[in-house]
Amino acid sequence: MAELKFEITESLGVLAENAKGWTKELNLVSWNDHEPKYDIRDWSPDHSRMGKGVTLTADELASLKDILGELDLDSFE
Repeated sequence: MAELKFEITESLGVLAENAKGWTKELNLVSWNDHEPKYDIRDWSPDHSRMGKGVTLTADELASLKDILGELDLDSFE
């Protein structure tokens, strides 16, 4: 299996932290030397390990922002 190469080029924010110190983050990540994309996933405290996540282009992130902006989040409480 080929080695997965990644570089967090910009940390944009932490969404949550669990009891073991892992954080769910929004970052710009370059995967295998490609252009960085927006990425939401769990990271270990030292960023050496990661959980499953989702990677989005700028257009996909803009679409997600529009969808989230239309949600009535009060109905989820």
